[in-house]
Amino acid sequence: MGIMGFLRNRAGVILIAAIGFALFAFLLGDAVQMGGGSTWGGNPNEVGEVAGEAVTYEEFKAKVDQNEANFRQQMGGELNPQMSAYVVENTWNQTISEILVDKEVERLGLQVSKTELNDMIHGSNPHAQVVQAFADPATGQINRSQIASFMDNVKMQGPNSDIGKQWGNFLTSIRRDRLFQKYNNLVKNSVYVTSLEAREDYSQRNKTANFSYVNLDYASIPDNKVTLTDGDYSDYYNENKKRFRNREETRAFDYIVFDANPSKADSAAVRAAINKIAADLRTTTNDSLFVAINADTKTPLTYVKKGQLDPALDSAVFNAAPGSIVGPVFTGGAFKVAKVLDAKISPDSVKASHILLNPATEGGLDKARAKADSILALIRKGTSFAEMAAKFSIDPSKSQGGDLGTFGRGAMVPAFEEAAFNGKTGDLKVVTSQFGVHIVRIDKQVGASKVVKAAIVDKNVRSSSETLQQAYRQASEFLGAADDAKDFDKKAAGSKLAVQKAENVSASQPSIQGLENPRELVRWAFEAEEGDVTDKVYELGNQYVVAKMTDIREKGILPLEKVKKDIEPMVRNRVKAKMLTEQMEKALNGSSSISQVAQKLKKPVQPAQNIVFANPIIPGGGQENKVIGTVFGSQVNKLSKPIEGESGVYVVQVNGFSTPAPLTNTFKQKEQILQSVSQRAQSQFFEILKDKAEIKDNRLRFF
Repeated sequence: MGIMGFLRNRAGVILIAAIGFALFAFLLGDAVQMGGGSTWGGNPNEVGEVAGEAVTYEEFKAKVDQNEANFRQQMGGELNPQMSAYVVENTWNQTISEILVDKEVERLGLQVSKTELNDMIHGSNPHAQVVQAFADPATGQINRSQIASFMDNVKMQGPNSDIGKQWGNFLTSIRRDRLFQKYNNLVKNSVYVTSLEAREDYSQRNKTANFSYVNLDYASIPDNKVTLTDGDYSDYYNENKKRFRNREETRAFDYIVFDANPSKADSAAVRAAINKIAADLRTTTNDSLFVAINADTKTPLTYVKKGQLDPALDSAVFNAAPGSIVGPVFTGGAFKVAKVLDAKISPDSVKASHILLNPATEGGLDKARAKADSILALIRKGTSFAEMAAKFSIDPSKSQGGDLGTFGRGAMVPAFEEAAFNGKTGDLKVVTSQFGVHIVRIDKQVGASKVVKAAIVDKNVRSSSETLQQAYRQASEFLGAADDAKDFDKKAAGSKLAVQKAENVSASQPSIQGLENPRELVRWAFEAEEGDVTDKVYELGNQYVVAKMTDIREKGILPLEKVKKDIEPMVRNRVKAKMLTEQMEKALNGSSSISQVAQKLKKPVQPAQNIVFANPIIPGGGQENKVIGTVFGSQVNKLSKPIEGESGVYVVQVNGFSTPAPLTNTFKQKEQILQSVSQRAQSQFFEILKDKAEIKDNRLRFF
């Protein structure tokens, strides 16, 4: 259709809203090209450079920290090394997006005026993010009094206050989203489909062909009967050169893992320890202190609902009487034992509001509690809780009058949760947590079910020092004998060690199959030369690793020697195709029908019914674009020339075509095509922008 070619040529003018979505849903970002290599240039404090704009470590690290906080909030718990690497990758993608989009915005002169921005907040059709932030939980409608209260606080505290910065970031977010909408409109107005294209697409999807064919499979010629020459490789490589473009530098290495996972003796030792702990837990009088001292995971002693505990403990704990010991059980790589402390009926969820005071800014914890008591006294005398929240709270919920909405157990810190669930509707309490001093109001309690408080002690089964030392000793002995690549292979074969392969590893790659947190090893790979063996044993969790660099593939069109092994199957099939084509041509000589060709080749005639051009699949034979393309370009009852297909060489004879009724109204067909083309443009456009921009990626220095 020429539309994507048009898009590529106009890449500097058109932009897609999908880029905007990537900025705000950064976890869905695509992988980004790598530009550095094993030698780093430029300022050593720069994480990279995008289209001439430097990205400093400080600004990038701040984004990473913020995105990690968002990730933790969404996923819960701490991030493992793989998650952290994933966040870094997507933050880099986010940074590239912002820089490229901002440059396009500035170049095109697109803006969001103050009037337009004000209308997005206060107008009759406010921005979706405004509605989400200031919607009344009860009605789902925007609460304009909350907006006014929030903005009054911003004016009172100033733009440099925490709330002022929050508001500034919020305005930047909705302004950028509006700009992306404008870009999207540019795309919609520049992509079109003609009536001729609509009719052609209709024909390709509805015109059917019935044909017969004979094929000779490439598999019919044994590989050892085919001799490949340098010319064969060169011909295929030169014809398909663009396919070998490496978007980022990659490395490949072989590695051997010397495992130091816990032994049976290590597991038995932990089992003995947990048995003693279980006996001591039964008699202790300070359960909280006992858990703090003995548990690997410091789980707070709070009431939980059924289903919140580890499945190995959950049912047993809920069926046990207070004072009972449950376990030990083995689950998730650890032995666990539980002491049931209490059981009762409690609300399923609570709707609450709070006012949060910061002891650091109030002159200490005592003064903060005293101030909280004073505020509480005013509220009890009739002062509006929402008014006090807007005036004194440091929590973002102040803009909603302190309203935290409805939450279940496990959503809040233990001290706050205990206050909210262990009271009744209308109660006012002062509670201290790690976040500060809270004035809590219980607005509503919903449902009732059994909850249990249990003291849980876990002991992870870890490798002993003896197990670790033995694995390290084996790895060190191997490294000492493997001075170069040849020694590496010889020693591995002689010791019957499993050699694993890591191929096409990028500098930003967060994981490698079979390795724990391999970032340090990846860093070595991008500093090594082909044939190098690691200069030390790498310790990756319970693994000790020795590696050998096998391949370096630089960014750009890869040379023939780098792809020779990869293209060998295709080159071999091409040579086989020449051999099989000769057989086909001999069979075609003097033949007037497909049955005569089949008889000469001693092959059956295969029928294919109701095939459409838009779906080039031969039933039982897979996708064959060249074959189906030839069919729809052939005359009825005429034998084709030999066709070099994906799985073999074909000759076809068309038996007939079934042409659909003419398309009289192209409007609907054009709409369908336009939707497809627009989606394809959205998925490809950002890659076009990146291709046009020079991007240097030095993250490997820091992450």
